[in-house]
Amino acid sequence: MALRFEVLGRFNRARAAQLTLPHFVCQTPLFMPVGTQGTIKGLTTDQLEEIGCQIILGNTYHLALRPTSELIDELGGLHKFMNWPRALLTDSGGFQMVSLLHLADITEKGVTFQSPVDGKPMLLTPEESIQIQNRIGADIIMALDDVVKTTITGPRIEEAMYRTLRWIDRCIAAHKRPYDQNLFGIVQGGLDPVLRDICVRGLVDRNLPGYAIGGLAGGEDKDSFWRVVAQCTATLPEDKPRYVMGVGYPLDIVVCSALGADMYDCVYPTRTARFGTALVPEGVLKLKHKAMAEDTRPIDPTCACMVCKNYTRAYIHSLVTKDAMGSQLLSFHNLYYMMQLSRNLHSSIVQGKFPEFVCNFLQKMFPKGDIPEWVCNAMEVAEIDISSCCAPFRYIQATKVQSNLNEDEIQAV
Repeated sequence: MALRFEVLGRFNRARAAQLTLPHFVCQTPLFMPVGTQGTIKGLTTDQLEEIGCQIILGNTYHLALRPTSELIDELGGLHKFMNWPRALLTDSGGFQMVSLLHLADITEKGVTFQSPVDGKPMLLTPEESIQIQNRIGADIIMALDDVVKTTITGPRIEEAMYRTLRWIDRCIAAHKRPYDQNLFGIVQGGLDPVLRDICVRGLVDRNLPGYAIGGLAGGEDKDSFWRVVAQCTATLPEDKPRYVMGVGYPLDIVVCSALGADMYDCVYPTRTARFGTALVPEGVLKLKHKAMAEDTRPIDPTCACMVCKNYTRAYIHSLVTKDAMGSQLLSFHNLYYMMQLSRNLHSSIVQGKFPEFVCNFLQKMFPKGDIPEWVCNAMEVAEIDISSCCAPFRYIQATKVQSNLNEDEIQAV
């Protein structure tokens, strides 16, 4: 394996670790911005290094279409192609089964897409997905899985889970660069604890370098979301990284980290920036609002990023609807916020101050103590006492809900 994972600190389920990859030594918990086609829109790789980005995620499906994996390989791999010296992760293309479902036909052989570029059919098999990723050259590559929305019920969920297990063996057999690329398996099974457990155990038996929890952040209710994460992290190996795919809301990352997850990715911080929204400790700040037009404060007075040091809310407000610079400045700030959140999670766990960090985070986001019940329930399972920042009624209710769980439910989480 081209990966070393060393846990540096713990607080109950939460852990801070050092993840050594071929191109970079990372500190977890960590957030990975999504650079679909080898770029984070509006930002240079120098800027991404400046804000402390450790891993960038590239999209196998889109890179295979343009500029093609063959060209990337010919030009020295994606690291060299995009001038990025740190770590890269490529997804498998499986997510496009959901996002481009109207263009996809899924069979045991693989997924046939209708190309959004020229309309031609494109068959993506587990073997082809791995071959493309071998050519791209990322530090972490993902197995092709059968992805189904969590809002779907019925036999399709079970079919997809078992197909994911069959496909992982085809991915392992096709992987030609195990000594410099790490193949992660993806846990599927929808919201069904039994199916999730079967999938976790099947993947763990393959002794992979790392494991992802897939199929979430697709519209399911938050109570179901955290319970799936808690169930999977409780069973996945202690000495391997755990990656919750598609998660990018700061609150979700804090909760999942408390439950024992290590890695996250999402388009949210940069996509919401392009709509004029900034991430701040209190939640979000909408720079398009008229109230921002004469506001001379920085986006976040407590933030040390280049944007907050040099620009006012009023200036960015004047740009967000008219000039690309507005999106660029907000993308820089939002990713800085996510990297700082990652650093704070890591350091608070290492220093034994994780509960204080969680309470401080929640107090800023929910100053009235109206913390969502699902967060209270998740913190109860994570054994993080948030009673000091939670309205008494909500905390009592969450505790009561937790104490009323039957034995089977307690084991599931």
